[in-house]
Amino acid sequence: MSRRILFATGNEGKMREVRMILEDLNIPVLSMKEAGIETDIDENGSTFEENALIKARAVADCAGPEDIVLADDSGLEIDYLNKEPGIYSARYMGEDTSYRIKNANLIERLDGVPKEKRTARFVCAIAAVLPAKQGENEPKEREFVVRGTVEGYIGWEERGENGFGYDPIFYLDEYGCSTAELPSEVKNRVSHRGNALRLCEERLKELL
Repeated sequence: MSRRILFATGNEGKMREVRMILEDLNIPVLSMKEAGIETDIDENGSTFEENALIKARAVADCAGPEDIVLADDSGLEIDYLNKEPGIYSARYMGEDTSYRIKNANLIERLDGVPKEKRTARFVCAIAAVLPAKQGENEPKEREFVVRGTVEGYIGWEERGENGFGYDPIFYLDEYGCSTAELPSEVKNRVSHRGNALRLCEERLKELL
């Protein structure tokens, strides 16, 4: 079986970003669904890094011997709300609640808060589990975790269609718009996931 990268997500928006940024590796990138992997994962970590590693290890247990498994845990931290929703970003107000409702709720909770206190960041931790190398001095498993962030603030309304999740309410001063209004190539260059994926790509090039 040829080498593949399996990314532990079923989110098509996320997979588009992942494929665009990792294309230089010239290794096929598949989602869990495309790889035919179904597994229940209990994300019970207390940090983005812990949750990413939990997911990567769980998928690696179901993957092929040559597969490289990547998993991310990402979320939005709003300083005024004590860094909520944080690691619970996907589960905030319930996993089945639409992001339009979640975004409206966060804007409402910041009602009357001035811009300088609406600071926030997107965080993305990506964990990698690589196939073991042959050799008695090699560790059985090779793992690493990287983190990428982007700083911004929470706006007063949703704007933009070129994104998903909390993108329409997360604004960047240097561009004067939300991340959902950025062209894909710009968003991938500045986003938390883009930053983390580039760090991940650098480490993979060193290890492969």
